[in-house]
Amino acid sequence: MSFWVKTNRLIKLLFPKYVWAIPYDAKKVFLTFDDGPTPAITEWVLEQLRQYDSKATFFCIGNNIEKHPEIFKKIITEGHAIGNHTFNHLNGWKTPLKDYIENIQRCQSEILNPKSQIPNLFRPPYGKIRPSQSKRLRKLGYKIIMWDVLSYDFDKTITREKCLENVLQHIEMGSIIVFHDSVKAWNNLEYVLPKTLTFLKERGFICDKID
Repeated sequence: MSFWVKTNRLIKLLFPKYVWAIPYDAKKVFLTFDDGPTPAITEWVLEQLRQYDSKATFFCIGNNIEKHPEIFKKIITEGHAIGNHTFNHLNGWKTPLKDYIENIQRCQSEILNPKSQIPNLFRPPYGKIRPSQSKRLRKLGYKIIMWDVLSYDFDKTITREKCLENVLQHIEMGSIIVFHDSVKAWNNLEYVLPKTLTFLKERGFICDKID
């Protein structure tokens, strides 16, 4: 698993048009949360971020935005960034190009309902996207945001301690770190996020959103 916790440099070189990290001279990292908004869990995440004066980027599923618009609006109101994560959490490797793009555009319609911002960030569910899909999205103006550090908070077979280790042992300046504000990830997230935020604050890191 350790190979995939920290994204391998070769993978970054093979896919240079994706954003894997955002290099900074200053101590800055980028926390991201996939699969929300989720009742109670996303709101808890927002409270943790508020306590540590941190910003993050939420890659939202359109179907969840449609079901929980008030939570979605709260993410925006509190100054965090929004990204598109498809409407139905589609696996790009298993989805035809036309269907994939239409699903993303459907999610985009939900994101734009509050008319608060025009996000151009996209993260493919499972990290799986075909070159043709990537090319089309980039033509539409999207930045495809991947990650530098994967927490594996969604993996119920690992301990909370291992999940925390996945994050803390691999953080660097400019790292993009993946968490999930989902029911599946909750057991690990509840333990790992506060400890991660404390670790970063004690070491002088700033948690910022992705532009």
